[in-house]
Amino acid sequence: MADYNTIKLPQLAWYGDTELNVELPSSWDVTICRMRGYSRPRLTQPETKHAFSHPIGSQPIRELARGKKEVVILFDDLTRPTPVAELVPYILEELEVAGIPDERIRFIAALGAHRALTRIDFVKKLGEAVLDRFPVYNHNPYENCTFVGKTSRGTPVSINSEVMSCDLKLGIGSIVPHAAASFGGGGKIILPGVASMDTIAANHALAARARERGRSGSMTHGIGFEENELRLDIAEAAKMVGLDVKVDAIINNKREITALFVGEPLAAHLEGVKLAKEVYMTEPVGKRDIVISNAYAKGTEPFHASPLGARMLTEAGGDLVLIDNTPEGLITHYLGGSWGKNIGGRYWQRRSRLLPRVKRLILLTEYLDRAEAVRIAPLDLVTWVKTWGEALEYLTKDYPGEAKVAVIPDGTIQYIPE
Repeated sequence: MADYNTIKLPQLAWYGDTELNVELPSSWDVTICRMRGYSRPRLTQPETKHAFSHPIGSQPIRELARGKKEVVILFDDLTRPTPVAELVPYILEELEVAGIPDERIRFIAALGAHRALTRIDFVKKLGEAVLDRFPVYNHNPYENCTFVGKTSRGTPVSINSEVMSCDLKLGIGSIVPHAAASFGGGGKIILPGVASMDTIAANHALAARARERGRSGSMTHGIGFEENELRLDIAEAAKMVGLDVKVDAIINNKREITALFVGEPLAAHLEGVKLAKEVYMTEPVGKRDIVISNAYAKGTEPFHASPLGARMLTEAGGDLVLIDNTPEGLITHYLGGSWGKNIGGRYWQRRSRLLPRVKRLILLTEYLDRAEAVRIAPLDLVTWVKTWGEALEYLTKDYPGEAKVAVIPDGTIQYIPE
């Protein structure tokens, strides 16, 4: 009977946060490709309070809030790993010191082009205590948006009218690698967060233009941040809108907050990205027969875990195993998602082939989503399995003896530097 080594991979973000046991034959040469900050310790309460009392490029929230009439607190959705509920009490404490009553505070989910959240989702993000005290709204990108102006890149900026009616605008999110903006966080809570669909589409179109000009900062996780067209456009829009303070977390491999950047949105974001580049960086290995890429922090967007894994395969090609267990399935996306067999959002694209170097894609999920899986690969080119045991049967049949294997614990937020 063959000997096996067991690797534990995180799974089910927002649905229990458990681990999946992945058994690999002991005869295989296995490298676990962890991000540099995977074991960073969780931020302590005194460290969190210090971040709020010593903001970057800004006065503390309690000072900015004095005399304000209406406050909006924006927060990201379940496609992002931010444990927002852990940060809300610190903001509410700041507002209480400033004398802002509950009836002048509301929360809005900065959804961008994603689906609306349910009350169950709100509780996961904010906690029951917030739902007991405050109104919590979804953003609607199709209606009730106020035109603010155009960015220097020509993006027409129309923003949620409820947000624009408030004279203190606060945001909560996290900084992780992003496929289009290099790194998330910062002004993304505004654009696409609470922008109109036309504004979101115009901003996303900058990625296509940048690709045509050969700009490396587009559609590349964690690379080209400084010159990234989308990021610069987003930062400009956030300033136009008057986002006062952004709270951005950096996380470890368990979705725990390990660092916090609070303050003027652009200044805090630039400081946060400096650390993010180090935390999420992953030392690459190459010439692997098999790469196992796990989708965890952004489990509803598992396609982000594919490119990193494909790059580590041998040039002749090999097997990419994509692990994605989330009961919600892939995120509903009004801009780029599928809305029928041959129709989709205005930026929807059907995958016509597997990624370079991928000879076979094994998609492991207990929760099949065939409608949206076309954003990962052509359905007829996917080998579908529901358990690790099934995936291992395919792999050991082709590699009964030795194999070079790479395991990526969370391919949705890890990146390889240039």
